[in-house]
Amino acid sequence: MSKRMMHLVAYLKTGPTSVHVGGWRHPESQIDNLFEPSRYQQIAQELEAACVDACFFADLLGLYDIHKDSFDSYVKYGGQISYLDPMTVLPLMAAATSHLGLGATLSTTFFNAYHLARSLNSLDVLSKGRVAWNVVTSATNLEAQNFGFDSILPREQRYDHADEVLEACCALWDCWQPDAFVRDKRTGIFADPSKVKYANYKGRWVSTRGPLSIPRSPQDRPVLMQAGSSERGRRFAARWAELIFAVHGTMSSMQAFYSDIHERMCAENRDPSDCKILSQATIVVGETESIAREKADYLNELANAELRIATSSSNMGADLSKLTSDAGLAELQGNQGIQGETDLLKQRAAAAGSDIKSIAEKSLPDQFVGTAEGIADQMQALFEARACDGFVVAPIYFPGSHEALCRAVIPELQRRGLFRTAYSGRTLRQHLED
Repeated sequence: MSKRMMHLVAYLKTGPTSVHVGGWRHPESQIDNLFEPSRYQQIAQELEAACVDACFFADLLGLYDIHKDSFDSYVKYGGQISYLDPMTVLPLMAAATSHLGLGATLSTTFFNAYHLARSLNSLDVLSKGRVAWNVVTSATNLEAQNFGFDSILPREQRYDHADEVLEACCALWDCWQPDAFVRDKRTGIFADPSKVKYANYKGRWVSTRGPLSIPRSPQDRPVLMQAGSSERGRRFAARWAELIFAVHGTMSSMQAFYSDIHERMCAENRDPSDCKILSQATIVVGETESIAREKADYLNELANAELRIATSSSNMGADLSKLTSDAGLAELQGNQGIQGETDLLKQRAAAAGSDIKSIAEKSLPDQFVGTAEGIADQMQALFEARACDGFVVAPIYFPGSHEALCRAVIPELQRRGLFRTAYSGRTLRQHLED
Protein backbone atom coordinates (compact mmCIF):
# COMPACT_ATOMS: atom_id res chain seq x y z
CA MET A 1 0.00 0.00 0.00
CA SER A 2 1.43 3.39 -1.00
CA LYS A 3 2.22 5.95 1.67
CA ARG A 4 -0.43 8.60 2.30
CA MET A 5 0.78 11.90 0.87
CA MET A 6 -0.22 15.46 1.69
CA HIS A 7 -2.09 17.57 -0.87
CA LEU A 8 -1.63 21.30 -1.33
CA VAL A 9 -3.80 23.80 -3.20
CA ALA A 10 -3.02 27.50 -3.57
CA TYR A 11 -5.79 30.05 -2.93
CA LEU A 12 -5.77 32.96 -5.38
CA LYS A 13 -7.75 36.10 -6.15
CA THR A 14 -7.78 38.36 -9.19
CA GLY A 15 -7.15 41.24 -6.82
CA PRO A 16 -4.55 42.48 -4.32
CA THR A 17 -6.08 40.97 -1.17
CA SER A 18 -6.74 37.39 -0.12
CA VAL A 19 -8.12 36.28 3.25
CA HIS A 20 -5.74 38.63 5.10
CA VAL A 21 -7.03 42.19 4.73
CA GLY A 22 -3.70 44.01 5.07
CA GLY A 23 -1.23 41.99 3.04
CA TRP A 24 -1.37 44.18 -0.06
CA ARG A 25 0.29 46.97 1.95
CA HIS A 26 3.48 44.94 2.52
CA PRO A 27 6.46 46.64 0.82
CA GLU A 28 7.14 43.53 -1.29
CA SER A 29 3.53 42.97 -2.35
CA GLN A 30 2.94 43.31 -6.08
CA ILE A 31 -0.06 45.56 -6.70
CA ASP A 32 0.83 47.27 -9.98
CA ASN A 33 0.53 44.21 -12.23
CA LEU A 34 -3.02 43.09 -11.40
CA PHE A 35 -4.05 43.32 -15.03
CA GLU A 36 -0.90 41.80 -16.54
CA PRO A 37 -1.10 38.21 -17.82
CA SER A 38 2.45 37.63 -16.56
CA ARG A 39 1.28 38.01 -12.92
CA TYR A 40 -0.87 34.90 -13.18
CA GLN A 41 1.43 32.91 -15.46
CA GLN A 42 4.44 33.41 -13.20
CA ILE A 43 2.70 32.30 -10.01
CA ALA A 44 1.32 29.26 -11.86
CA GLN A 45 4.83 28.32 -12.94
CA GLU A 46 6.16 28.84 -9.40
CA LEU A 47 3.48 26.54 -7.97
CA GLU A 48 4.03 23.91 -10.66
CA ALA A 49 7.80 23.88 -10.07
CA ALA A 50 7.02 22.96 -6.44
CA CYS A 51 4.61 20.19 -7.55
CA VAL A 52 1.57 21.80 -5.92
CA ASP A 53 -1.64 19.91 -6.75
CA ALA A 54 -3.62 22.90 -7.94
CA CYS A 55 -4.52 26.53 -7.53
CA PHE A 56 -8.03 27.94 -7.48
CA PHE A 57 -9.58 31.38 -7.64
CA ALA A 58 -12.09 32.43 -5.02
CA ASP A 59 -14.73 34.69 -6.55
CA LEU A 60 -17.77 36.84 -5.87
CA LEU A 61 -20.24 38.07 -8.46
CA GLY A 62 -20.20 41.68 -7.33
CA LEU A 63 -18.81 44.07 -4.71
CA TYR A 64 -19.51 43.37 -1.05
CA ASP A 65 -21.73 46.12 0.36
CA ILE A 66 -23.19 44.38 3.42
CA HIS A 67 -21.20 46.40 5.97
CA LYS A 68 -23.00 49.71 6.57
CA ASP A 69 -24.92 49.13 3.31
CA SER A 70 -21.91 50.33 1.35
CA PHE A 71 -18.96 49.04 -0.67
CA ASP A 72 -16.82 51.99 0.48
CA SER A 73 -14.70 49.99 2.94
CA TYR A 74 -13.91 47.29 0.39
CA VAL A 75 -13.00 49.71 -2.38
CA LYS A 76 -11.14 52.24 -0.20
CA TYR A 77 -9.09 49.84 1.91
CA GLY A 78 -8.37 47.12 -0.66
CA GLY A 79 -10.80 44.37 0.27
CA GLN A 80 -11.08 40.95 -1.32
CA ILE A 81 -12.47 41.91 -4.74
CA SER A 82 -12.35 40.03 -8.05
CA TYR A 83 -11.11 42.63 -10.49
CA LEU A 84 -11.09 40.07 -13.30
CA ASP A 85 -13.26 37.08 -14.18
CA PRO A 86 -11.10 34.06 -13.22
CA MET A 87 -12.38 32.14 -16.25
CA THR A 88 -10.52 34.63 -18.46
CA VAL A 89 -7.32 34.26 -16.45
CA LEU A 90 -7.15 30.46 -16.12
CA PRO A 91 -6.53 29.84 -19.85
CA LEU A 92 -3.44 32.07 -19.59
CA MET A 93 -2.19 29.94 -16.71
CA ALA A 94 -3.03 26.72 -18.53
CA ALA A 95 -0.90 27.81 -21.49
CA ALA A 96 2.07 28.50 -19.19
CA THR A 97 1.95 25.14 -17.37
CA SER A 98 1.48 21.46 -18.09
CA HIS A 99 0.62 19.80 -14.73
CA LEU A 100 -0.79 22.30 -12.24
CA GLY A 101 -4.50 21.92 -11.52
CA LEU A 102 -6.61 24.99 -12.29
CA GLY A 103 -9.75 25.81 -10.31
CA ALA A 104 -12.59 28.27 -10.79
CA THR A 105 -15.40 29.25 -8.43
CA LEU A 106 -18.74 29.22 -10.24
CA SER A 107 -22.27 29.47 -8.87
CA THR A 108 -24.96 26.87 -9.46
CA THR A 109 -27.58 29.45 -8.49
CA PHE A 110 -26.88 31.97 -11.23
CA PHE A 111 -25.28 30.04 -14.08
CA ASN A 112 -27.16 27.71 -16.39
CA ALA A 113 -26.10 24.05 -16.31
CA TYR A 114 -25.34 23.90 -20.04
CA HIS A 115 -23.20 27.04 -19.83
CA LEU A 116 -21.31 25.64 -16.82
CA ALA A 117 -20.73 22.26 -18.45
CA ARG A 118 -19.63 23.84 -21.73
CA SER A 119 -17.19 26.43 -20.36
CA LEU A 120 -15.62 24.17 -17.72
CA ASN A 121 -15.23 21.25 -20.10
CA SER A 122 -13.72 23.45 -22.79
CA LEU A 123 -10.99 24.52 -20.38
CA ASP A 124 -10.60 20.94 -19.15
CA VAL A 125 -10.05 19.71 -22.71
CA LEU A 126 -7.56 22.48 -23.54
CA SER A 127 -5.62 21.94 -20.30
CA LYS A 128 -5.60 18.17 -20.86
CA GLY A 129 -7.63 17.39 -17.76
CA ARG A 130 -6.49 19.86 -15.11
CA VAL A 131 -9.65 21.76 -14.20
CA ALA A 132 -11.48 21.91 -10.87
CA TRP A 133 -14.85 23.50 -10.28
CA ASN A 134 -15.26 25.05 -6.85
CA VAL A 135 -19.03 24.59 -6.64
CA VAL A 136 -20.82 27.35 -4.73
CA THR A 137 -24.50 28.13 -4.34
CA SER A 138 -23.74 31.82 -3.54
CA ALA A 139 -24.67 33.38 -0.22
CA THR A 140 -25.47 37.07 -0.69
CA ASN A 141 -28.42 39.13 -1.83
CA LEU A 142 -26.10 41.46 -3.72
CA GLU A 143 -25.23 38.63 -6.12
CA ALA A 144 -28.89 37.76 -6.55
CA GLN A 145 -29.67 41.37 -7.38
CA ASN A 146 -26.92 41.41 -10.00
CA PHE A 147 -28.76 38.57 -11.75
CA GLY A 148 -32.24 40.06 -11.60
CA PHE A 149 -33.54 38.57 -8.33
CA ASP A 150 -34.56 40.41 -5.17
CA SER A 151 -32.79 38.06 -2.76
CA ILE A 152 -30.94 34.80 -2.47
CA LEU A 153 -32.91 31.55 -2.17
CA PRO A 154 -33.14 29.78 1.21
CA ARG A 155 -30.10 27.59 1.94
CA GLU A 156 -31.90 24.26 1.61
CA GLN A 157 -33.42 25.22 -1.73
CA ARG A 158 -30.08 26.50 -3.04
CA TYR A 159 -28.54 23.09 -2.40
CA ASP A 160 -31.53 21.19 -3.81
CA HIS A 161 -31.18 23.28 -6.96
CA ALA A 162 -27.41 22.70 -6.96
CA ASP A 163 -27.96 18.94 -6.87
CA GLU A 164 -29.92 19.22 -10.10
CA VAL A 165 -27.30 21.46 -11.73
CA LEU A 166 -24.61 18.89 -10.91
CA GLU A 167 -26.77 16.04 -12.19
CA ALA A 168 -27.37 17.95 -15.43
CA CYS A 169 -23.69 18.82 -15.87
CA CYS A 170 -22.63 15.22 -15.33
CA ALA A 171 -25.21 14.07 -17.89
CA LEU A 172 -23.81 16.57 -20.37
CA TRP A 173 -20.20 15.60 -19.68
CA ASP A 174 -21.19 11.99 -20.35
CA CYS A 175 -22.59 12.71 -23.84
CA TRP A 176 -19.37 11.84 -25.66
CA GLN A 177 -17.50 8.55 -25.36
CA PRO A 178 -13.69 8.88 -25.20
CA ASP A 179 -13.13 7.23 -28.61
CA ALA A 180 -15.78 9.14 -30.56
CA PHE A 181 -13.29 10.79 -32.92
CA VAL A 182 -12.27 8.81 -36.02
CA ARG A 183 -10.49 11.52 -38.08
CA ASP A 184 -10.19 9.33 -41.16
CA LYS A 185 -9.56 11.52 -44.21
CA ARG A 186 -9.66 8.54 -46.56
CA THR A 187 -13.19 7.46 -45.64
CA GLY A 188 -14.39 10.96 -44.84
CA ILE A 189 -15.50 9.95 -41.33
CA PHE A 190 -14.55 12.56 -38.75
CA ALA A 191 -16.42 11.21 -35.71
CA ASP A 192 -18.74 8.30 -34.88
CA PRO A 193 -22.26 9.58 -34.08
CA SER A 194 -23.13 6.31 -32.35
CA LYS A 195 -20.71 7.34 -29.61
CA VAL A 196 -22.52 10.60 -28.92
CA LYS A 197 -25.83 10.74 -27.05
CA TYR A 198 -28.39 13.20 -25.74
CA ALA A 199 -28.32 14.16 -22.06
CA ASN A 200 -32.13 14.40 -21.78
CA TYR A 201 -31.98 15.60 -18.18
CA LYS A 202 -35.09 16.98 -16.55
CA GLY A 203 -35.44 17.88 -12.89
CA ARG A 204 -37.71 20.13 -10.90
CA TRP A 205 -35.78 23.31 -11.71
CA VAL A 206 -33.18 22.28 -14.28
CA SER A 207 -33.49 20.66 -17.68
CA THR A 208 -31.15 20.24 -20.62
CA ARG A 209 -31.39 18.17 -23.78
CA GLY A 210 -27.80 18.10 -25.00
CA PRO A 211 -25.68 16.71 -26.44
CA LEU A 212 -22.89 18.92 -25.20
CA SER A 213 -20.82 20.00 -28.18
CA ILE A 214 -17.57 19.65 -26.23
CA PRO A 215 -15.99 16.16 -26.19
CA ARG A 216 -14.94 14.24 -23.10
CA SER A 217 -11.79 15.53 -21.38
CA PRO A 218 -8.77 13.38 -20.46
CA GLN A 219 -10.03 13.20 -16.85
CA ASP A 220 -13.65 12.57 -17.97
CA ARG A 221 -15.00 15.65 -16.18
CA PRO A 222 -13.69 18.51 -14.01
CA VAL A 223 -12.79 17.71 -10.40
CA LEU A 224 -15.59 18.86 -8.10
CA MET A 225 -14.50 21.06 -5.21
CA GLN A 226 -16.77 22.31 -2.43
CA ALA A 227 -16.57 24.31 0.80
CA GLY A 228 -20.00 24.12 2.47
CA SER A 229 -19.91 23.11 6.14
CA SER A 230 -23.57 23.51 7.11
CA GLU A 231 -25.66 20.38 7.61
CA ARG A 232 -27.02 20.66 4.07
CA GLY A 233 -23.60 21.60 2.71
CA ARG A 234 -22.08 18.47 4.24
CA ARG A 235 -24.75 16.29 2.64
CA PHE A 236 -23.99 17.92 -0.69
CA ALA A 237 -20.25 17.40 -0.22
CA ALA A 238 -20.70 13.75 0.73
CA ARG A 239 -22.53 13.17 -2.54
CA TRP A 240 -20.37 15.20 -4.93
CA ALA A 241 -17.09 16.56 -3.59
CA GLU A 242 -13.69 15.22 -4.59
CA LEU A 243 -11.91 18.09 -2.88
CA ILE A 244 -13.20 19.97 0.17
CA PHE A 245 -11.95 23.38 1.31
CA ALA A 246 -12.59 23.49 5.06
CA VAL A 247 -12.15 26.30 7.57
CA HIS A 248 -11.95 24.97 11.14
CA GLY A 249 -10.01 26.50 13.99
CA THR A 250 -8.97 23.63 16.28
CA MET A 251 -7.58 20.17 15.72
CA SER A 252 -10.57 18.60 17.43
CA SER A 253 -13.09 20.46 15.25
CA MET A 254 -11.08 19.54 12.14
CA GLN A 255 -11.01 15.86 13.17
CA ALA A 256 -14.75 15.91 13.85
CA PHE A 257 -15.46 17.38 10.42
CA TYR A 258 -13.10 14.89 8.74
CA SER A 259 -14.80 11.92 10.39
CA ASP A 260 -18.28 13.28 9.72
CA ILE A 261 -17.65 13.70 5.99
CA HIS A 262 -16.21 10.20 5.74
CA GLU A 263 -19.24 8.71 7.48
CA ARG A 264 -21.56 10.60 5.17
CA MET A 265 -19.63 9.44 2.11
CA CYS A 266 -19.95 5.82 3.22
CA ALA A 267 -23.69 6.34 3.55
CA GLU A 268 -23.64 7.57 -0.09
CA ASN A 269 -21.74 4.40 -1.09
CA ARG A 270 -18.64 6.44 -1.87
CA ASP A 271 -15.10 5.53 -0.85
CA PRO A 272 -13.83 8.24 1.56
CA SER A 273 -10.45 8.15 -0.18
CA ASP A 274 -12.16 9.62 -3.24
CA CYS A 275 -12.42 12.99 -1.50
CA LYS A 276 -9.50 14.98 -0.10
CA ILE A 277 -10.32 17.30 2.79
CA LEU A 278 -8.02 20.33 2.89
CA SER A 279 -7.91 22.90 5.68
CA GLN A 280 -7.27 26.58 5.10
CA ALA A 281 -3.80 27.74 6.12
CA THR A 282 -1.83 30.96 5.94
CA ILE A 283 1.89 30.88 6.62
CA VAL A 284 4.53 33.34 7.78
CA VAL A 285 8.04 31.95 7.37
CA GLY A 286 11.13 33.34 9.08
CA GLU A 287 14.77 32.37 9.34
CA THR A 288 14.19 31.98 13.10
CA GLU A 289 11.08 31.74 15.25
CA SER A 290 11.55 35.28 16.54
CA ILE A 291 12.00 36.71 13.03
CA ALA A 292 8.86 34.90 11.88
CA ARG A 293 6.90 36.28 14.84
CA GLU A 294 8.15 39.77 14.09
CA LYS A 295 7.11 39.38 10.44
CA ALA A 296 3.64 38.20 11.45
CA ASP A 297 3.18 41.07 13.90
CA TYR A 298 4.19 43.55 11.21
CA LEU A 299 1.82 42.04 8.65
CA ASN A 300 -1.08 41.93 11.09
CA GLU A 301 -0.59 45.60 11.97
CA LEU A 302 -1.20 46.44 8.31
CA ALA A 303 -4.79 45.18 8.51
CA ASN A 304 -7.29 48.03 8.54
CA ALA A 305 -9.73 47.75 11.48
CA GLU A 306 -12.72 48.90 9.44
CA LEU A 307 -11.99 46.36 6.72
CA ARG A 308 -11.63 43.58 9.30
CA ILE A 309 -15.20 43.92 10.51
CA ALA A 310 -16.47 44.61 6.97
CA THR A 311 -14.91 41.31 5.87
CA SER A 312 -16.53 39.43 8.74
CA SER A 313 -19.85 41.08 7.92
CA SER A 314 -19.54 39.99 4.29
CA ASN A 315 -18.59 36.41 5.13
CA MET A 316 -21.40 36.07 7.66
CA GLY A 317 -24.00 37.84 5.56
CA ALA A 318 -24.88 40.29 8.34
CA ASP A 319 -23.93 43.90 8.98
CA LEU A 320 -22.13 43.45 12.29
CA SER A 321 -22.07 47.21 12.85
CA LYS A 322 -25.80 46.79 13.60
CA LEU A 323 -25.35 43.79 15.91
CA THR A 324 -26.31 44.62 19.49
CA SER A 325 -26.17 41.07 20.87
CA ASP A 326 -25.18 37.64 19.57
CA ALA A 327 -28.81 36.57 19.83
CA GLY A 328 -29.70 38.93 17.00
CA LEU A 329 -27.24 37.50 14.49
CA ALA A 330 -29.61 35.07 12.77
CA GLU A 331 -32.17 37.80 12.15
CA LEU A 332 -29.54 40.04 10.55
CA GLN A 333 -28.32 37.19 8.36
CA GLY A 334 -31.63 35.98 6.99
CA ASN A 335 -30.73 33.56 4.18
CA GLN A 336 -27.29 35.07 3.70
CA GLY A 337 -23.88 34.06 4.97
CA ILE A 338 -21.26 31.31 4.83
CA GLN A 339 -21.98 28.82 7.61
CA GLY A 340 -18.34 27.82 8.08
CA GLU A 341 -17.29 31.42 8.67
CA THR A 342 -20.17 31.93 11.12
CA ASP A 343 -19.25 28.79 13.06
CA LEU A 344 -15.56 29.76 13.19
CA LEU A 345 -16.28 33.23 14.58
CA LYS A 346 -18.65 31.74 17.16
CA GLN A 347 -15.91 29.29 18.20
CA ARG A 348 -13.43 32.13 18.64
CA ALA A 349 -15.90 34.20 20.62
CA ALA A 350 -16.69 31.29 22.94
CA ALA A 351 -13.01 30.48 23.46
CA ALA A 352 -12.25 34.11 24.31
CA GLY A 353 -15.32 34.57 26.49
CA SER A 354 -16.30 37.45 24.27
CA ASP A 355 -19.03 38.43 21.84
CA ILE A 356 -19.04 37.93 18.07
CA LYS A 357 -18.81 41.62 17.17
CA SER A 358 -15.75 42.19 19.37
CA ILE A 359 -13.99 39.20 17.86
CA ALA A 360 -14.90 40.31 14.33
CA GLU A 361 -13.36 43.73 14.89
CA LYS A 362 -9.93 42.12 15.30
CA SER A 363 -10.47 39.02 13.19
CA LEU A 364 -7.64 37.67 11.04
CA PRO A 365 -7.09 34.18 9.61
CA ASP A 366 -5.29 31.62 11.74
CA GLN A 367 -1.61 31.57 10.84
CA PHE A 368 1.24 29.08 10.91
CA VAL A 369 4.17 31.21 12.06
CA GLY A 370 7.73 29.96 12.35
CA THR A 371 10.68 28.56 10.50
CA ALA A 372 10.09 26.26 7.54
CA GLU A 373 10.77 23.33 9.86
CA GLY A 374 8.37 24.62 12.50
CA ILE A 375 5.57 25.21 9.99
CA ALA A 376 6.12 21.75 8.52
CA ASP A 377 5.83 20.37 12.07
CA GLN A 378 2.40 22.01 12.47
CA MET A 379 1.16 20.82 9.09
CA GLN A 380 2.47 17.30 9.67
CA ALA A 381 0.80 17.07 13.09
CA LEU A 382 -2.63 17.92 11.65
CA PHE A 383 -2.14 15.67 8.64
CA GLU A 384 -1.03 12.64 10.66
CA ALA A 385 -3.84 13.18 13.20
CA ARG A 386 -6.36 12.74 10.36
CA ALA A 387 -7.59 16.28 10.83
CA CYS A 388 -7.11 16.87 7.10
CA ASP A 389 -5.51 15.49 3.95
CA GLY A 390 -3.59 18.68 3.29
CA PHE A 391 -4.08 22.41 3.03
CA VAL A 392 -5.48 25.22 0.94
CA VAL A 393 -2.77 27.82 1.43
CA ALA A 394 -3.99 31.41 1.23
CA PRO A 395 -1.34 34.10 0.76
CA ILE A 396 -1.03 37.02 3.15
CA TYR A 397 0.75 39.00 0.47
CA PHE A 398 1.43 38.27 -3.18
CA PRO A 399 3.58 36.62 -4.41
CA GLY A 400 5.83 36.40 -1.35
CA SER A 401 3.62 34.09 0.70
CA HIS A 402 3.33 31.48 -2.04
CA GLU A 403 7.03 31.83 -2.85
CA ALA A 404 7.85 31.04 0.79
CA LEU A 405 5.57 28.00 0.61
CA CYS A 406 7.23 26.74 -2.56
CA ARG A 407 10.84 27.56 -1.73
CA ALA A 408 11.00 26.86 2.00
CA VAL A 409 8.07 24.84 3.38
CA ILE A 410 7.47 22.38 0.53
CA PRO A 411 11.15 21.32 0.35
CA GLU A 412 10.95 20.51 4.07
CA LEU A 413 7.76 18.49 3.56
CA GLN A 414 9.46 16.68 0.67
CA ARG A 415 12.50 15.93 2.83
CA ARG A 416 10.17 14.24 5.31
CA GLY A 417 8.54 12.17 2.57
CA LEU A 418 5.16 13.89 3.08
CA PHE A 419 4.83 15.58 -0.32
CA ARG A 420 5.61 14.59 -3.89
CA THR A 421 8.89 15.56 -5.53
CA ALA A 422 7.46 15.05 -9.03
CA TYR A 423 4.02 14.69 -10.59
CA SER A 424 3.18 11.06 -11.35
CA GLY A 425 0.30 11.89 -13.70
CA ARG A 426 -0.95 14.68 -15.92
CA THR A 427 -4.53 15.27 -14.78
CA LEU A 428 -5.68 16.89 -11.56
CA ARG A 429 -7.67 13.82 -10.63
CA GLN A 430 -4.46 11.78 -10.91
CA HIS A 431 -2.68 14.25 -8.60
CA LEU A 432 -5.38 13.75 -5.99
CA GLU A 433 -5.01 9.98 -6.24
CA ASP A 434 -1.30 10.11 -5.33
